Amino acid sequence: MLGFLQGFSYGLFMTCLPWLLVGLFNPSLALPVAAQGRLQVIFRYCLVVPFISMLLWLTSLWGGFSPSLIGWLTGIVAIPVLLPVERTLRGWLARRRERRREAQRVADAHQQRAQEERKAHEAGVVVLDPAKPPVGADELVLAMCRAKQGLLEVNRPDLAILADRLYSRYRHVMDVLSGRFHSGELAFERSRGLVTQVCLGGVDTLTTMASHARGVVRVDGDYVRRRLAQEGKRLSEEERVALVRRLDLLVETEHRLNELSARIESALTVLDDTAVSMARIETARPQASVTTEKALEDLRRFVEGADRYARKD
Repeated sequence: MLGFLQGFSYGLFMTCLPWLLVGLFNPSLALPVAAQGRLQVIFRYCLVVPFISMLLWLTSLWGGFSPSLIGWLTGIVAIPVLLPVERTLRGWLARRRERRREAQRVADAHQQRAQEERKAHEAGVVVLDPAKPPVGADELVLAMCRAKQGLLEVNRPDLAILADRLYSRYRHVMDVLSGRFHSGELAFERSRGLVTQVCLGGVDTLTTMASHARGVVRVDGDYVRRRLAQEGKRLSEEERVALVRRLDLLVETEHRLNELSARIESALTVLDDTAVSMARIETARPQASVTTEKALEDLRRFVEGADRYARKD
């Protein structure tokens, strides 16, 4: 066994220089990770592997055995055999970390969605359930449900809450219109048509937001920022440019989503203005024959002269 270790250490040490030259020519041939550069090649084959071979050689000196041929041949082929194994192991670990990050993102999205829904309930916003639309929902409400489902599929519950707010405003405006006009009146039909068009425009905006968010749903901004921060000095120029471009895509998408959110807010403001204006309209026939001020004045004079009606014995 000790002779095998001696031969293995000799063979391993002999391969350091050839693999160093190969790695300096093309780092991807001598390293398990293609993204690493020549500095990692020098560190690996000038320090790490010689240190391992020296440690094995010193360990094998116990007993004074001579190196074996099998150990020497094994040391020569150790690096080309272990490189694919290390690549496979690193790939498996990277995929495992990616699955964990994906699971964490999904859990965070669900938690954020629950928080947004709780805030919506507290604020009096009706929360739409895309899987269970409201009973008697028309095509507009179903379109809102589909738009919200699209935003939830791209893990953007912070934007999906806009669909709930739009539905709440729509239902409130329709309640106000129903209280001010009869369903067959021309004013009611005209108002409902305009409100529907505004809401349909909001649904189109929500659908566009889902499309934009879907384009960067697989871009992990936190991972890119960590890699640029932790390995910024060791990254190649090509990889640095690629990572910076990913961040630019995220920033551009968020900027566009903010612009679309502002468009939704404008639609909500129009619906609020409509509800307030319609609520001020008095369509019912007044039941009192005199004004409130005149009735109050007459009642006050009656109370002042009520003593005249007292019985005098």
